[in-house]
Amino acid sequence: MSSKELDNLVEAGALKREPPDQREFDGLLDSGRKRLADAEKSDLTAESRFDLAYGAAHAFALAAMRWHGYRPANRRYVVFQALAHTLGLKPEVWRILSKCHGVRNAFEYDGSFEADAQLVAGLMKAAGLVRQAADALGPVPRPKGR
Repeated sequence: MSSKELDNLVEAGALKREPPDQREFDGLLDSGRKRLADAEKSDLTAESRFDLAYGAAHAFALAAMRWHGYRPANRRYVVFQALAHTLGLKPEVWRILSKCHGVRNAFEYDGSFEADAQLVAGLMKAAGLVRQAADALGPVPRPKGR
């Protein structure tokens, strides 16, 4: 993955550079795995499944960003926008996550939940793809010179 695009986001004020931390990376992956497993429980409401799957996808995407040595400066959704550069994922993955971000915001701030079973299923699939790619990153790279 090229960090040129991520560096451009730093220059634009969307990201900041911060050395990666193995404990943080592992914790984000663990949180994402647990949330995604819970989201798969069919006895939960659509709202709960959506919330859990969204949280899982965000944790995996943030883990990938942190693995590369970046952190969002002030926008939560930038972790999804950067997936092409942090995990090499195709637009169809981050587009559904971006759409779900809008649904999440409406749910969180307005109390309106507008997600059908198809969107929840798409979110679950996208979260699974982000998990696979994040799991494949391996240990956090050590700083050069150590």
